[in-house]
Amino acid sequence: MKAVGSICKWSYYLAILPVVVGVCAWQGWAWWSWAQSPPMAGSSPNAATEKAVQIQIPSGTAAQQIGEDLEAAGLIRSSYAWRLWTYWLRLHDKQGGYKAGTYTLSPAQPLPAIAEKIWTGEVMQLSFTIPEGWSLQQMATYFETLGFFKAQDFLAAASQIPKQQFPWLPDELPHLEGYLFPDTYQLPSDRVSPQQVIQQMLKRFEQVALPIYEQQKNQTKLSIDEWVTLASIVEKEAVIPEERPLIAGVFTQRLQRGMKLETDPTVEYGLGIRQTADQPLTYAQVGTASPYNTYLNPGLPPTPIASPGVASLKATLNPENTDYLFFVARYDGTHIFSKTLEAHEAAKNAVRQQRQTQQQASPSPSP
Repeated sequence: MKAVGSICKWSYYLAILPVVVGVCAWQGWAWWSWAQSPPMAGSSPNAATEKAVQIQIPSGTAAQQIGEDLEAAGLIRSSYAWRLWTYWLRLHDKQGGYKAGTYTLSPAQPLPAIAEKIWTGEVMQLSFTIPEGWSLQQMATYFETLGFFKAQDFLAAASQIPKQQFPWLPDELPHLEGYLFPDTYQLPSDRVSPQQVIQQMLKRFEQVALPIYEQQKNQTKLSIDEWVTLASIVEKEAVIPEERPLIAGVFTQRLQRGMKLETDPTVEYGLGIRQTADQPLTYAQVGTASPYNTYLNPGLPPTPIASPGVASLKATLNPENTDYLFFVARYDGTHIFSKTLEAHEAAKNAVRQQRQTQQQASPSPSP
């Protein structure tokens, strides 16, 4: 009878074994699904986006520690599930490993998506925009304001000319003024340095601006340095896009006739100042000696004075054929163009009177 009882007992165990295994498997799968799901599963997408966080993973951080940090930050449900997923990646011959850096992660992302992002090194991207016509000093101040690095570090880096990497750069450049292409850029957050920023901007010049010159260098007498320098002056003078070719034409005519360019932006650059409608350049400032003072020195200044955009670069290579030799700025962005000095002086007087009339018509500030 004992044998029969034992057989019955084992038959019972065998009968319920599949059920037990099934329940365990179901519970394991349920836990695994729960562990992989986003901590904010079921909440609104907007709420998940608002709670996205930045997390920094220092170099050499172990996978287990990364999981614990992610769990503590509320980005994953279980650091143990993180370790299991890491083992799965390695068992399936996933090359590489988790990479250091700063990441933007959301609790709305499931564990595998977060793991993939860190495994592939998809670090947070930093964006910056350099407007056309900015100088190196303006860029340096901007980068320091963004918290990227100190202004003086950028200016020091911009004084190093990487001729070996960019052999098209003119010889004997004192700095990279004019060659850091104005555009919007993105850089990995762990690679933000003056050198990285400069390298990316030079590459963009190489990709966008340099082909413009290469296509027309046989039709122009300008060297690449003269081209960028003149284009930088056009960039600073032109406000209305339609006037760029005409302004470039005026400067081209003056250079061909041996006339001084007599352009205010070069004086401002040399003195490190910026005139305004209410505080224009004084006669003393215009008469101050500087290598960049084109009222005193013939020809182009020694370097560009800003970073020109595509429109000014193209206009300089294709200036409008004109008899105009002078222009003066109105206070609406346009200019009055003249063929003679007498007409130019009359235009300046008219603009000055217009400005005085506007100032008189403006209400006085309250005391």
